[in-house]
Amino acid sequence: MAFDSSQQALRAEMLLEEQDIAFDMIPTPGAITAGCALSLSFSTEELERVMAVVQKEHIEIRGIFRAGDSSGEGSFEQLV
Repeated sequence: MAFDSSQQALRAEMLLEEQDIAFDMIPTPGAITAGCALSLSFSTEELERVMAVVQKEHIEIRGIFRAGDSSGEGSFEQLV
């Protein structure tokens, strides 16, 4: 999940922690254009729960992306 601002990334981090959703804070991959250098990585199994938090709490995101390969450095598909 990529963001346009660090403030939104840190807010999302706090809210997902409160919901016990597993994620990692990572540098935004170069293939994803975003205004913030921080992104959150989480399992696609958690997508529904993550989206519920994003919508309920009005978190501003650039998008949610899925890596095209296991390295996370190649192409990305935008899911949201």
